[in-house]
Amino acid sequence: MDRPSPATQDEVRRHNLSSLLRLVHVRGPASRADLTALTGLNRSTVKALTEDLVSAGLLRESAPVGTGGAGRPSITVEPESELVYVLALDIGVEHLTVVRVGLGGVVLDRRELAQAPKDYELRRTLKRLEKLVGSLLADTPRKARCVGIGVGVPGGVSNDDGTVRFAPNLGWTDVPFREHLTSLLGTALPIDIGNDGDLGARAEHLRGAARGLTDVIYLAGEVGVGGGIILGGRPVAGHGGYGGEVGHMSIDPKGLTCRCGRRGCWETEIGDQAVLALTGAPPGATLEHVLAAYAAGERWAQPGMRRVARSLSLGVVNLVNIFNPQLILFGGAVRNLYVALQPLIHEALKEALQAPGEQVRLGVAGLGDDSVAIGAAELAFSRLLDDPLGTLGRLPSTLRLPA
Repeated sequence: MDRPSPATQDEVRRHNLSSLLRLVHVRGPASRADLTALTGLNRSTVKALTEDLVSAGLLRESAPVGTGGAGRPSITVEPESELVYVLALDIGVEHLTVVRVGLGGVVLDRRELAQAPKDYELRRTLKRLEKLVGSLLADTPRKARCVGIGVGVPGGVSNDDGTVRFAPNLGWTDVPFREHLTSLLGTALPIDIGNDGDLGARAEHLRGAARGLTDVIYLAGEVGVGGGIILGGRPVAGHGGYGGEVGHMSIDPKGLTCRCGRRGCWETEIGDQAVLALTGAPPGATLEHVLAAYAAGERWAQPGMRRVARSLSLGVVNLVNIFNPQLILFGGAVRNLYVALQPLIHEALKEALQAPGEQVRLGVAGLGDDSVAIGAAELAFSRLLDDPLGTLGRLPSTLRLPA
C-alpha cells in the first residue's frame, strides 16, 4: 500500500497560517503567548506567522499587555476588522438585507429593505440588491478590501454552481443566482450561496447560543420554515447539500397545500401567514398583532394559537426523536412563536422518547435577526481562512459596482 507523501514546507506553512488566522477570527484578540499555547507551535514560529499576516494586512499587533511566560511582555494580535471584510446578503421572504462584516465577525454596516411578493421577480430582486450594495459600498473606506461575498436564500442551493434549485416561497426554480450576481456586481470575487437554515446554524454554532456544543438544530423562517443541523460538531446538509428542509416535513397528509406543491408541510401550520389564517386574524394584522392578542387573552386568538402550538410541538418532537440534539434554537419569526408558546411546547416535549427528550434544551437564537447574515459572512470568509496568503494573491483589489 502506498504511503501518503509527507507535507511540503509550503503546505505546513499554509496550514499554520490558516490555523492562526482562524483562531484570531473566531476568538478575537489574543496574545502571542495564548496563540503559542493554542496552536502548539513554538514561540518563534508564531512570531513569524503573525508578522506574515500583519504584513498581508489581515492582522494587527498592539502594545504588549500582561506577560507571556518568564515575565516577558506578550504582544496582542487582533483582526483588521475595519480593513478586511465580506459582503453578506440575506434574501428573505419578508426582508432583503446586505451587511458588511469585518474579519473577526464584526458587523460594520448594513442596509435593509422590506420584501413583498411583487419583489420576488428575479430582475426586481437583483435591482434592489444592486441598490443596497451600492449604498453600502459608498460608505465603505476605499482602502478597505472585500475578500468575498456570501448569500443566504430560503431554499435548496446547488453547491457546484450556485444555482438556487428551489425556493418555493420566492417562486424560484433553477435560478443561476451566482451567475446573475457576478454579472450584476461586475466582480471576479468568489460568491458563495447557501441555504438560510444551514447558514443560521453555522453562525449560531460558531458565534451564537450554540457555541461549544456539538449537536444542534437551528429553526427559522417567515412565510416558510427552514432548518440547519449540526451533528458531531459538523454541518449535515446531505449528499447534494439539500438536507435540512424541515419546513417541508409532512405533519398532516390531508392538510393545507404548500407552495412546494405537497400537502400538510410543517410550514403550512407554523409559518407567519399560516398563523394569521389559522387564528382568523383581522385584515391588516401582523404576526406581532396576533401574538400580542394571544398574550392578552383575547378570545379570537386562542383556538388558532393552540393549534399552532400543537403543530410546532409535533415537528419539534419529531426532530428530537430523529436527531437527539443537545439544543434546538428558534430564530426569525419562529423565535417569536416559541417565546409566546413556550409553556405548551415544553409540555409537549413529554411526548418525545424519554432519553432524547430529557437531553434536549430549547432556546432562542443568540444572534437574533443576524444569524443568517453572519452565517453567510462565515461562508464568504472560508477561502481566506483556509489559505490566507494564497487567497489574497488571487483576489481583485477592490469591489465597486460597474458605472
